[in-house]
Amino acid sequence: MVVAAACDGACSGNPGPGGWGCLLRFADGSVREWGGAEPDTTNNRMELTAALTLLQQLQTLPRHPDLAIRTDSKYLIDGFSRWINGWKRKGWRTASGSPVLNRDLWEALDGARIPQLPLVYVKGHSGDRDNDRCDAIAVAFSKGQRPPLAQGEVPADGAAAPAPEPAPKPLLQLLSRLELADRLAVGGYGLSLIELAQLVELPLATLEQRSGPWPWRDWRVVPAAEGRWRLEREASGSEQREGGGDG
Repeated sequence: MVVAAACDGACSGNPGPGGWGCLLRFADGSVREWGGAEPDTTNNRMELTAALTLLQQLQTLPRHPDLAIRTDSKYLIDGFSRWINGWKRKGWRTASGSPVLNRDLWEALDGARIPQLPLVYVKGHSGDRDNDRCDAIAVAFSKGQRPPLAQGEVPADGAAAPAPEPAPKPLLQLLSRLELADRLAVGGYGLSLIELAQLVELPLATLEQRSGPWPWRDWRVVPAAEGRWRLEREASGSEQREGGGDG
């Protein structure tokens, strides 16, 4: 079962040599990665190509009900979730009447759409493990390199690549909690004190003594209205420039 998905694109020059990378994590702890390159492309096309690869791979795979594709491309999220319906109504024209850029990829993405599988924004270069890994794959391909991909290569002798050892169960449980914490932070959801205690695995009596913000792993826990609490991811790195740079 797929429990996590992420994708990213990169381009040197924009337009220029580009690369893309994406990955899936499975409940048994294994990881599958993909990547590729184009000699003359744009950052946006690489972002779309990475997302399309994930959607195509996920068509026949069992998925966790809370699965989302994590990306640092607001262009991808807005286009796929908001703009595309208007484009289609206008014959693939924008609000200003100009042709939609990257129409071929947008049509392919729309055709590969999986109901109830959302795209979720994650800040680029913020320490998010999967986003950072996809960025590294994409940047390497954009520079003409061929990075090793998890389960992505068949040895020269034709033998199947050995499956990675499953991660220890406690580590998988921790990963599940951290991914849930990130989704709660991105969505701005409020938690009751009991729900918060279950997430951070602290005694309820300990949390009842707290009234102001406090740090927990990569997040700050801050009080919200009606006795609830919210998670805010600690700021790190710099905001990715939309439409340019190395992913």
